[in-house]
Amino acid sequence: MYCKVLCLAYICIENYLLYNQVKQETTRMYVENVKSQMRKGMLEYCVLLLLSKKPAYSSDIIENLERANLIVVEGTLYPLLNRLKKEGVLDYEWQESVVGPPRKYYRLTEHGCQALALLDENWNALERTVAQIKQ
Repeated sequence: MYCKVLCLAYICIENYLLYNQVKQETTRMYVENVKSQMRKGMLEYCVLLLLSKKPAYSSDIIENLERANLIVVEGTLYPLLNRLKKEGVLDYEWQESVVGPPRKYYRLTEHGCQALALLDENWNALERTVAQIKQ
């Protein structure tokens, strides 16, 4: 009888631990998904902010984003830059490189500067909203 009680207790503890492990993993996956969506939502804005300071080569953009702890790979950045170019937000010019082939330096267009100004307003409003909700 004592052995059956111990086995039952062991099974209950094991199930409880497994349940908590699954719950923690589900929570972790949920948080990672939300974080990913948040990063995607601000990536375009951050790229425009960087390019508002000065024209930049794609590797420079990635490096600056990484310094700000926003990790981006080329496979994410290039499609974004191409889309922004097609939308008239960015333009580029080829510049000779001291090592290797010429490089494409991206810069904001006039339309891009206007879009960034509107995004700044929206970002500031969103920041105020979140701050108010967090109080």
